[in-house]
Amino acid sequence: MDWTVGAGLVAGLLIAVVTAPVGVSGAVFLLPVHLSVFGVPNPAVTPTNLLYNVVAGPGALWRYRRDGTLRGPLTRRLIAGTLPGVVLGAVIRVHALPGPEVFQVLVAVLLLPLGLWLCARTLAPARRTRASAAPPGEPRPAVLTALAVAVGVFGGIYGIGGGSLLGPILAARGMPMSRVAPAALAATFATSLVGAAAFVLLSLAGSGDIAPDWWLGLACGLGGLAGGYLGARLQPRLPERALRLLLGALAAAIGVFYAARAVGSL
Repeated sequence: MDWTVGAGLVAGLLIAVVTAPVGVSGAVFLLPVHLSVFGVPNPAVTPTNLLYNVVAGPGALWRYRRDGTLRGPLTRRLIAGTLPGVVLGAVIRVHALPGPEVFQVLVAVLLLPLGLWLCARTLAPARRTRASAAPPGEPRPAVLTALAVAVGVFGGIYGIGGGSLLGPILAARGMPMSRVAPAALAATFATSLVGAAAFVLLSLAGSGDIAPDWWLGLACGLGGLAGGYLGARLQPRLPERALRLLLGALAAAIGVFYAARAVGSL
């Protein structure tokens, strides 16, 4: 436990500093670290990742709340959709789990082209006229709720808070990162809190490695707590263009990583 606690603190800190400014908790990067480096068994790796989000989330959220960027219907709609989704995902994870290869393929297919397109769109010269200069609005409420539910299910199954999926999708719609990042992180925190609690309850009624690895999850989360605050504090100082490029690069990197894992498992 001694070396894993220290390594977890460092891993959580470094990941959160980079990902918090664009609304990504970093759990999607921690998942392979938990599996390959720390050897967390399945399905306990999922609630361990969710525990990281629960502990790490308040750092960035507190900073965003101070800036007044957490208020608004976008945050409420995302949370309202992800909460029922994560409970369903936790039940699926324990009782009818699809293999990890399915997740790897889906993440790669979604995030790799989305990240590359977001980077290309950001780097391309603006072609809009003044009459069309206003950015597109957020998706219709029904579409936004359906998207949030689907992301919540993924979060419950695989232990990712959903920001890594919600952030690129909403940013690709043209929404400003100052709105996307706080709302995505708030949904990630709420989803992870409910999801981790669901796994703890399921572990009481089931057998096997269902409960989270408490020490590792707390260590990574404490590192993420400090890193998330620092990352959120950096966000207003970074230009919109740089934030979009960072989000696109992160999405593409996640897609490449999971595509390689999917190919390697064939």
